[in-house]
Amino acid sequence: MIEQSWSLMRGDRLVGTLRLEAVDMFWTDCDFRPGPEWPEVRPLFDASRDAWVRGDRQAARAADSQICEAGLILVPQEGGAVIMDFLVRISGEKARFRW
Repeated sequence: MIEQSWSLMRGDRLVGTLRLEAVDMFWTDCDFRPGPEWPEVRPLFDASRDAWVRGDRQAARAADSQICEAGLILVPQEGGAVIMDFLVRISGEKARFRW
């Protein structure tokens, strides 16, 4: 089996690397390794996670919208089409995305 992984990019800067662990219905669950751009976007992901945890759907959706507007793309490391329209969540060493 070929290991799948993606580079989460913001422009030409690496936010982090996502390595496939499992697929759960519509979500792709991954191991996350931060890159140099991670400190710049981490507050967006923290705000989303915190809002979902406290059950504040309005704040969570607003935070998710900010993540979508941050100009992130997923580049398959094994080649293939770049994913530009997706939802990604990152918490610690775990990430999940859907497109």
